[in-house]
Amino acid sequence: MAQKGKKLKSSLYRIEGDRVERLKKQCPRCGAGVFMAEHKDRFSCGKCGYTEFKRGS
Repeated sequence: MAQKGKKLKSSLYRIEGDRVERLKKQCPRCGAGVFMAEHKDRFSCGKCGYTEFKRGS
């Protein structure tokens, strides 16, 4: 059973036929398999601390 606040790994991927599509943004420093957290104004990596700010509208 998943803990409160944790996401299931199956919710991070979508499988279509023989292809796997990642649904979340990945960290450019850490590479594949490390997803970035999405906040209101930025994306951030919990592993290395890399941050990308969203462009405001």
